[in-house]
Amino acid sequence: MFPKVALLSLALAFVASASPVANDNLNGLRIPIHKRSSVTKADGSFDREAALKEKVKVQNKHRQNLITINNKVGLQSFNKGAYIPELAALPASLRKRQSESLDDQSSNTEWTGTVSIGTPAQTFTIDFDTGSADLWVPASNCSGCKAQHSYDSSSSSTSQEQSGTFQIQYGDGSTASGPIYSDTVSVAGVSVTGQYLSAVTSESGDLVGGPNDGLMGMAFPAISQLNSVGLDCQVPYPMLIDMDRTPTSGPLSTRRLSPRECSITFKLSSSGSELYIGGTDDSLYSGDIEYHDLSSSNQGYWQISGASAVVGGNTTVSNLDTIIDTGTTIMYGPPDSVKQFYAAIDGASEYDSENGYYSIPCDSIPTIAFSWGGSNWDISSDTFNLGTTSDGNCQGALAAQDLGLGDNVWLLGDTLLMNVYSAFDVDNNAIGFASLS
Repeated sequence: MFPKVALLSLALAFVASASPVANDNLNGLRIPIHKRSSVTKADGSFDREAALKEKVKVQNKHRQNLITINNKVGLQSFNKGAYIPELAALPASLRKRQSESLDDQSSNTEWTGTVSIGTPAQTFTIDFDTGSADLWVPASNCSGCKAQHSYDSSSSSTSQEQSGTFQIQYGDGSTASGPIYSDTVSVAGVSVTGQYLSAVTSESGDLVGGPNDGLMGMAFPAISQLNSVGLDCQVPYPMLIDMDRTPTSGPLSTRRLSPRECSITFKLSSSGSELYIGGTDDSLYSGDIEYHDLSSSNQGYWQISGASAVVGGNTTVSNLDTIIDTGTTIMYGPPDSVKQFYAAIDGASEYDSENGYYSIPCDSIPTIAFSWGGSNWDISSDTFNLGTTSDGNCQGALAAQDLGLGDNVWLLGDTLLMNVYSAFDVDNNAIGFASLS
């Protein structure tokens, strides 16, 4: 239903006054998550329509992030070459089909889990996204909403309306907007009071429908429209708030967190996927986690620099800045760099220049990897191949698209993350990767 434009906001846009509520004896929170669909059809062909929908959502998600950054600190303090692009829209033919049927709107690619809001609890299926920083769900009086669950502020004794309005806009006229509230939000049985969220009262166009009720962003306050800042440990997740830096033993909900516990970690897979809050789940990875410092958490993104793209063991493009975003499936890079990347693959060709899609021979997909100066983190050929295309080849999971994020900035999502165990360390401002068990 909503674009991945603000997934685990429960997880990130917290206010200074937010405080954990005691619950159980978990050292960390294990949250099973599920990928509801993909951009590959059941017959193994590339689902171009689903990919185009995701592209528009990704473009406009990051466009809104850039607008927020510009309003707060100015783009001049963000990445060199960053700018606010035009609104993106789906092709008219696809918009027409959508207006006739909602069946094909379930082709979004989202990692979802269960979150509850309010007292008594109202349950929602939420999309968790490290590429955004706000929590929003549909209001009970939402016009045009097709979600299974909605938020009724009047039914929650802990709900308080706040000043301001949340809004996201798409190039086809799609919008989502609504008032801002604070309320108790719970994940895996652990609750936080005073979490800011928006209860969207209108939806239209490409925002309507889909497998999730709402979105929760896990990035930093610089890209939060809700302005729920003042976090110690600079937390993109409320459960990680560490008010006095005094580690103690006991349940996560009643103790202060030590370094490296102030993390959110992911295993993204076709089965057994997990979001873990409050450290790492060492049963899901082997060896050590290789950490890399963020370029700057003040920029709002989980962004690390010094990356290289590797094809068949050879570096093809280097000195990349990379934003790690669980809210996107296809990877995106500047057109010139992506062209250079595919030039290293025999038989690769750009078969859809308008959308930056490249195809590669299905029977000779090379080993693709990314490196930040340490290990090469390989992407399996099954993951990099998004399905057969109209030219008889296979769709590569890297597309050429200038998102306005800055010079030589790439957006890396599920294509990479489904091949590694990933750790987003808020206490040390670092991202880590490890081999899956």
